[in-house]
Amino acid sequence: MKWLAVAIIVVSTSAADLLKSVGMRKHGEVRDFRPTALGRALLAVSQNRFVVAAVLADIISFLAFIGLLSVAELSFAVPATAGIFVLETLCAKILLKENVSWQRWVGVSFIVCGISILSR
Repeated sequence: MKWLAVAIIVVSTSAADLLKSVGMRKHGEVRDFRPTALGRALLAVSQNRFVVAAVLADIISFLAFIGLLSVAELSFAVPATAGIFVLETLCAKILLKENVSWQRWVGVSFIVCGISILSR
């Protein structure tokens, strides 16, 4: 049960962040921070299907995290869900075609090592 919740959290959070990235790239940079301009930007973003899907994925992640906390300690839950960083880095490289430096890959490998220690 614990690892299923972790998997749901990792996948849904990664999907949410990926969708937010795509949605905001389509929307464009927010440059005007006056209240009326922010209101217009918020309205436009709320109509962006990628951002809306990201919010839904975030809700799934939140509910799975609450479920995980009901069966596992926080000291397990937070490090175990660090797999988010691994999946997001892979998605950034493969799907978004981002340049991922070797230093980031080293960091990702440390995260993988930490998660493997937790799984024992």
